[in-house]
Amino acid sequence: MKRAGAVLLLASLAALGLSGCNRLAGGEGNRPADARDFPRADRPVAPIISTHWATEEQRDRLHEAQEVMNWARVQPGMTVADIGAGEGYYTVRLARRVGPDGRVLAEDIVGEVIEALGRRVTRENWTNVSVKLGTPENPKLPEASFDRVFMVHMYHEIAEPYAFLWNLYPALKPKGEVIVLESNRPTENHGTPPELLRCEFAAVGFVEVDSAPRPSSGGYLARFIQGASKPVDPGRIVACRLKRNGGVEPVPQTKKDE
Repeated sequence: MKRAGAVLLLASLAALGLSGCNRLAGGEGNRPADARDFPRADRPVAPIISTHWATEEQRDRLHEAQEVMNWARVQPGMTVADIGAGEGYYTVRLARRVGPDGRVLAEDIVGEVIEALGRRVTRENWTNVSVKLGTPENPKLPEASFDRVFMVHMYHEIAEPYAFLWNLYPALKPKGEVIVLESNRPTENHGTPPELLRCEFAAVGFVEVDSAPRPSSGGYLARFIQGASKPVDPGRIVACRLKRNGGVEPVPQTKKDE
């Protein structure tokens, strides 16, 4: 999530309950209380191993944010969330794009990161930006508020994807979209295969309506909207896993982890 400093790296690992790459092994006591009604992710979760993968200047030379925002059709006056905002690369560029009549909410799960980003927002006088501390299972966004929600190179770090996406779902406006930028590689290698991403979103009621390769931005883009068939409760969610020969399959249901 584009952290700032080794201390923040360690704090992030602690917040996610990680010690290297894992499959969230252990009983329910190792999971956040608010996630225990949801199925586990049947995949490794990548640890955070660097503060950022390129400087803002390097990313701008590749026109990363501009191309991604264009693909997402971000317009002046929109309300946008930047999930896993980190140091704020997308936050400030989204703020410039939506303009004084728009709003940007920058979210992260590490208090030190949010505090540092808040200082940047104040220092650079981004009056249309606010910051929010979330949790690994809940971004804590206000309901029916966002035209776009951005998740940039961070989905593979979410330890509780079904709880997280369930809590994200109501934050969209009726025509709102979730925009994901990810790398096409295994989650333990800091990416998410597109078919797994699509399946995990669909399990919670989202529908993928568009996707595109974006090698200059480090992977691929996917666009999701609210679907018509969200599960009625977390117990109805069917988790996904990758098959060895490709594709995805449902994870066999069990009563509950002991």
